[in-house]
Amino acid sequence: MEKIWLKHYPAGVPADIDANKYQSIRDLFEESVASFRERPAYYCMGKEITFGELDRMSAAFGAWLQSQGLVKGDRVALMMPNVLQYPVALFGVLRAGLVVVNVNPLYTPRELEHQLNDSGAKAIVILENFAHTLEQVIAKTPVKQVVVAAMGDLLGGAKGTLVNFVVRNLKKMVPAFELDHAIRFNKVLGAASAMTLDRVEIKPDDIAFLQYTGGTTGVSKGAMLLNRNITANLTQVDAWLDPFLTEYDRKHYIIITALPLYHIFSLTVNCLMMLKIGGKNVLIVNPRDIPGFVKELGNHKYTTITGVNTLFNGLMHHPDFEKLDFSALRISNGGGMAVQKAVAEKWKKITGVTLIEGYGLTETSPVATTNPPDLKEFNGSIGLPVPSTEISIRDDAGNELALGETGEICIRGPQVMAGYWQKPDETAKVMTADGFFRSGDIGIMDEKGHTRIVDRKKDMILVSGFNVYPNEIEGVVMMLPGVVECAAVGVPDEHSTEAVKLFVVRKDPDLSEKEVRAHCHQNMTGYKCPKYVEFRTELPKTNVGKILRRALRDEKAG
Repeated sequence: MEKIWLKHYPAGVPADIDANKYQSIRDLFEESVASFRERPAYYCMGKEITFGELDRMSAAFGAWLQSQGLVKGDRVALMMPNVLQYPVALFGVLRAGLVVVNVNPLYTPRELEHQLNDSGAKAIVILENFAHTLEQVIAKTPVKQVVVAAMGDLLGGAKGTLVNFVVRNLKKMVPAFELDHAIRFNKVLGAASAMTLDRVEIKPDDIAFLQYTGGTTGVSKGAMLLNRNITANLTQVDAWLDPFLTEYDRKHYIIITALPLYHIFSLTVNCLMMLKIGGKNVLIVNPRDIPGFVKELGNHKYTTITGVNTLFNGLMHHPDFEKLDFSALRISNGGGMAVQKAVAEKWKKITGVTLIEGYGLTETSPVATTNPPDLKEFNGSIGLPVPSTEISIRDDAGNELALGETGEICIRGPQVMAGYWQKPDETAKVMTADGFFRSGDIGIMDEKGHTRIVDRKKDMILVSGFNVYPNEIEGVVMMLPGVVECAAVGVPDEHSTEAVKLFVVRKDPDLSEKEVRAHCHQNMTGYKCPKYVEFRTELPKTNVGKILRRALRDEKAG
């Protein structure tokens, strides 16, 4: 296969990277904190921590985990939004040779129980706002150590106390919970301040993350992202950006981190990528608070902002957004979902910077393709493969198709996962004999190597950048005694790209839409719950009785 995209690479971007530059994420971290010790690494709610402080606190946290009997390869779950405690815990876990299991804080007890059991997590770090969820399932999981963080823990004495008081007592955001033997985050840091982190051997093929993703089966699976997968992807992205960043840019780099760090896009492109650049992550705790978000943006001369289409759209609908200073903005990066042309054009008009689109998946650590930062106009493509990455468009039989033909986007490169955790059969379904990952997305490549996504092979629904799997929704709805059968499909939605529409055939004629919705909200995170519910007497099926979701989608589209 000719790598035609290489002829159209930006000047200064290499065809390949040294995928073995780092033995582990820890090695990169240590290089970073040694080089950028005095620079700010993270900012949240008015408080900054430097790379040096991050080094000290994460070493203490890792040492405490080791003191609890956790050994190399043990899994530790992190269930927090974008607060300063997240990177401290994250790097503490990684430096101790343990495996990070990122957990969406909005998970229901059912979802949390599955992920803790599937990963075999022995410990969890959780923000107190969500501890009541853990309380309901912890006895049914292997979790032994629980560290409970509070929103204000690392904000400093008076401010931290005030924030915790407001969160708990005025905003009532912390439901009551009881977790025996749980220890507070700040108490851990205090107890560990005199401990020494044991330097365990961490190899490139050791797992760094079990990053959970859904599947066509609806069962959430842990993508095994090795240390070498992540460090390779960071090196690839850095090689892509390097020709476009001046020394001044690198010294004053600020990235706006509004997407949750537990999501692979934000985890790699924001949190971990700043180790390479030495930049500051501005953590946005609640990006849905658009007025508060816009106000925070006014406090920073930021270099880069990453987000999804709905986020950019929401910001631009606030009257104060266009009054902001965009003079330092160099890169606006959209991912997680398709960027709409109208949104991109309006963004360029307001900020003067082109919204560039990239593409990747949890299974590819995630960056596989991207457009160059100096793109003049939004082009609707997901860009070119990053260095050391190949894109192959293939048919159902696995044969490579000619340029301009439509087929499944397949990806090969050092950033591709080792497989799904304890699911060799699922791994075999998505990996080709020659080492390509089958994305499930349908695309087309032009003569310059640019790829466009035209459809999704999977029945997956994309809600504001998050994958929603019909089988999971249908499995939850079928738990209702009054349901005979059901089907979930995605329908176009101007706010979130797609919304979930649920079709239900009732056994109990008295079953109401309200009851269905309440059941869904009790068992699934909000973005997975149906926006529309329609009752039917029957659902379209194949001749072997399989429900035809596509027919329901096409019917709605027509």
